[in-house]
Amino acid sequence: MPINPDAVGTKGEPTRRSWSSKDALLYAVGVGAGTDELQYTTENTKDLPQKVLPTFAVIVGGGGVPMAAAGSFNPALMVHGEQGIELLGEIPPDGEIESVGEITGIYDKGSAAVLAFASESKNVKTGEVLLRTTMTLFCRGEGGFGGDRGPSDKIEFPDSDPDHAVTYKTRKDQALTYRLSGDRNPLHSDPSFAAMGGFDRPILHGLCSYGFTGRALLQCLCSGDASRFKSMNARFSKPVMPGDALTISMWVDGNTALFRTTNQDGDVVIDQGRFTFR
Repeated sequence: MPINPDAVGTKGEPTRRSWSSKDALLYAVGVGAGTDELQYTTENTKDLPQKVLPTFAVIVGGGGVPMAAAGSFNPALMVHGEQGIELLGEIPPDGEIESVGEITGIYDKGSAAVLAFASESKNVKTGEVLLRTTMTLFCRGEGGFGGDRGPSDKIEFPDSDPDHAVTYKTRKDQALTYRLSGDRNPLHSDPSFAAMGGFDRPILHGLCSYGFTGRALLQCLCSGDASRFKSMNARFSKPVMPGDALTISMWVDGNTALFRTTNQDGDVVIDQGRFTFR
């Protein structure tokens, strides 16, 4: 079935997702956390109870989305467009959530279709909403069906130097660790599949780069305290290659910050970032 613009507004069935302490630890290592962040990478360090990186929301959240209703597309030509998370409380080291998702938009970009989704997740134990996620998928070759082009809002960044800037180096095998958190798309591991998508080698997961960026925001603006992390929204603008160095730049205004992430060549790889914190 081709892209189905009539699917906007379709809601999925409630789905449950549980996770363990090990899942949270593996995710933290997958997005580059190490010995400087032992509260996120270990569960038995003296005087450091285990915490969960807020961007783990992209792993456990987002469920209940009726993806099939949006139509079909070539996965080799699909890339992540945008991602947003909102935390209403700290994610526990182990737990279970129930999520309901919805198709919130299907847009025609001419050469591509953009599919937009939202999901809300409740903590099964408490019955309270724990997190919300939003995302878009950019499906190359699926546009031209005559639909709305979608919103065109754009953040204007200050001309001044950023208030904070942090650089993290990714490993050449970073994607092989990150994929163990659930995204086994061979675009990130299989050279032949990556070639089908037009890449000379496997690219890093967009959500892995998102996790590196979230770590920088957490450390610089929340003093490493996950309870202060409220929301993070951004657009993926260029693929990251495993081994790239990522610099996260932040402009702060009260409890809101604009951010973007660049690689070692100065190319913007994550753009239009907005972050809120307590």
